[in-house]
Amino acid sequence: MADADTTTTGEAGTIPPDAGRGAPARRPKRWPVVLAVVGAVLVAVWFGLGFWNVNYYAITPGSATAVAPLITVPANLDRPLTGSILLTDVYVTPLTAQSYLVQRFLSSDSQVVPSGAVLDPLTPADQFTDQGYLDMNQAQSYATAAALTHLGYSVSAHDAGTLVYGTVTGSPAAASLGVGQVITAVDGKATLSQCALVNSLHGVVPGTPVTLSVEQSTISPSGTVAPGPIVSKQVTPTKPPRGLVETGCSAKPTAPTAYLGLSSQTQQAWTFPVKVTVHTADIGGPSAGLSMTLGIIDKLSGGDLTGKRIVAATGTIDPAGDVGDVGGVAQKTIAVERAGATVFFVPPQELAAARSTATPQLHVYAVSSLTQALRILQRLGGTMPTRHVSAQAAP
Repeated sequence: MADADTTTTGEAGTIPPDAGRGAPARRPKRWPVVLAVVGAVLVAVWFGLGFWNVNYYAITPGSATAVAPLITVPANLDRPLTGSILLTDVYVTPLTAQSYLVQRFLSSDSQVVPSGAVLDPLTPADQFTDQGYLDMNQAQSYATAAALTHLGYSVSAHDAGTLVYGTVTGSPAAASLGVGQVITAVDGKATLSQCALVNSLHGVVPGTPVTLSVEQSTISPSGTVAPGPIVSKQVTPTKPPRGLVETGCSAKPTAPTAYLGLSSQTQQAWTFPVKVTVHTADIGGPSAGLSMTLGIIDKLSGGDLTGKRIVAATGTIDPAGDVGDVGGVAQKTIAVERAGATVFFVPPQELAAARSTATPQLHVYAVSSLTQALRILQRLGGTMPTRHVSAQAAP
């Protein structure tokens, strides 16, 4: 008998010792299954990150738009233009965890900022858009005032009430007041300024109802602010939050006795000798103030302000013509270059930001006033009016 480990030779040839035992079973490869499971998990996680809101916003380049077509002045004062003045904006977008990763690591043109850099800490995010439209509405009035004053017109304004800029979540004001409405009286006593409203609540005992006279202004989805009727609204102030003090309305900080929970400012009513309208649908914020001012002057003073150049500008404006700081200038610089601008006016604080994304073809100038911007345009070949437009020219 042959040993099990020996080889037996027969007519058919050599027979291996393990013949008849069957081939060993081959183990299935597991790595494709593992990869498929891991991939499915990653896709599910990535999809889920799209629903996880984070407290960050992305600022990305918006558009640069010629301001002249947005400005309407009386036909007998309108002038054809030889150049173009651009206003520019940025997109401000709330981020999810998914879009945060995309904007933070894959987009070179965007800036990711915490929500505190965009939102008023006391008001909710759902008021942000309407607040931007209020800022634009005010910027239009300031731009008109600065432009007409420069051209020699007499411009006047008076306090017209307390503008509701925002309401604190869960506060007495949140239940009764909306962004853009104007409080004109408390218990029949006029409150034509923010401080008048503050003073009217001194001595009010928390829990005691007060009657507010409120102009029911509305803000359309595209940003048009329209006045409405004045109605009476009863609001019951509560006890102020611990540590709250009022500043700016008295010689020293004062602890209020009653709390409405609103962010407010004095509403101004303007009297302009020339009717100027600026149509800025879907654009919010005050940063177009300087460009609108230059555009109004260009239309009313001959149309040669830019020296046939494409000029862009960003910066707030006040009625005296002072230019203030704005945000997103690095992204705005990208937008104005894409639109063909060769000159860009920015507030002094933003000069470095603008130059960080500008190419040599774009000449960036820091300006702190309307007068400074006009002098630079004149040096670049723009034509200033030889004499101020007179109020008698208005219809």
